[in-house]
Amino acid sequence: MLFPSEVFLFVFLPVVLGVYYLLLRKTKHLKNIFLLAASLFFYAWGEPQNVWLMVGVILFNWFFGILVDKVRDHKVPVRILMTVMVLTNVGILGWYKYSEFVMLQVNRFLHTEFTVPDVTLPIGISFFTFQAMSYVIDVYRGHGKVQKNPLQVGLYISLFPQLIAGPIVRYETIADQIENRVENLADFNAGVTRFCIGLGKKVLIANNMALIADNAFGLIINNEFQASVGMAWLGAIAYTLQIFFDFSGYSDMAIGLGQMFGFHFEENFKYPYISATVSEFWRRWHISLQTWFRDYVYFPLGGSRVSKPRLVLNLFVVWALTGIWHGANWTFLAWGLLYFVLLTFEKLSGLGKKNYWWGHIYTMVFVIIGWVIFRSTGMGTAMLYIKAMFGVGAKGFMDKAVWAYIAQNWIWFVFALIGCAPIMPRIDEKLGKYKAWNIVYAVGIVTILVVSVSFISNNAYNPFIYFNF
Repeated sequence: MLFPSEVFLFVFLPVVLGVYYLLLRKTKHLKNIFLLAASLFFYAWGEPQNVWLMVGVILFNWFFGILVDKVRDHKVPVRILMTVMVLTNVGILGWYKYSEFVMLQVNRFLHTEFTVPDVTLPIGISFFTFQAMSYVIDVYRGHGKVQKNPLQVGLYISLFPQLIAGPIVRYETIADQIENRVENLADFNAGVTRFCIGLGKKVLIANNMALIADNAFGLIINNEFQASVGMAWLGAIAYTLQIFFDFSGYSDMAIGLGQMFGFHFEENFKYPYISATVSEFWRRWHISLQTWFRDYVYFPLGGSRVSKPRLVLNLFVVWALTGIWHGANWTFLAWGLLYFVLLTFEKLSGLGKKNYWWGHIYTMVFVIIGWVIFRSTGMGTAMLYIKAMFGVGAKGFMDKAVWAYIAQNWIWFVFALIGCAPIMPRIDEKLGKYKAWNIVYAVGIVTILVVSVSFISNNAYNPFIYFNF
């Protein structure tokens, strides 16, 4: 079930909110049971065959959480349990996400004919397996209390606002909220506003940028880019905007929905495209994923308080895993390793701590190139596209189609550029004390909602990019 869909907006969400607030007003335990049931129904709507996988992951990690808590002070048993827990969760993720790719590569390089598994990737598996591991790890570290009730663990792992595409909610940040959250009107109103903004980001900006990006990336025919340098750059920039507004829009909707039910999730994006270094970009982009790898992989490896060779190794491990986490394709590994090279250079040179005037240009050029690799179906097409951006193999410098796309979509480009920087929050901060501004702001939010719903009613199915991960 998609957030920007009529069935979610006009059936599922109103029913869930109505039951939660009107029928279960005073009973937190029943509210949690209902939210768990609603979340499993939400997942089963699109993935009925995989809901049992979700239940299995919940029960497995609930059970291991209890075991780990009991032997936490016994070094050898707890290490064995933690190893089994991690290997099982990673094994589940690996089977569904990578088994087909791995077997294809084995057959390709070894000239064998092993049977290739026909495995359907469950939606959101990369997100909910990471949250499941977070629960057991945080119980082991004493960063959150163990849950004796499997329903509470189930709610944490499967809560529908963040189930499909994050943010990845670490258990320690939400453990207390499961049983002791307090709902209030201010949070509810803020949640509705945040949801509407996220809906507009996805439906109005990301989907319109997708039309340009899809057409541009589809111009590689017979191993040639069949358009100009300008079209190559326009497509790359359009995808750069698409993926930001698509993913940050989903995160806004998830955070807003959480607020409607009294949950407070941490921010997942902080205007990454204003960054002056690649290091800063990754402090602002997909924050929940980077925090997960930082806390559960990078720091246990020693972080940056190690020798330079070990630091390089630690960064390599984290960024190779970050790339692979996104999907079973050489392009994702290459994308992750591109950032390994850039971040290693910044750390060793000290560039990542400085804000040079040219830093923003350098950062965005590499970010855009990175997104081309990320978007491409293979390394060959990625290299063809990147070469076309710099004039190699392109059909001239500019063509009429570029100006036509800009003329047709200029309003969405303007909104996108405004949304890439903290312009509106700063305006709201200065003018929020004036009643007239609050009226204008409210009208703007309602307008975003109405226009977004009209687009949803008329447009074709357009899933979130990160549903694939």
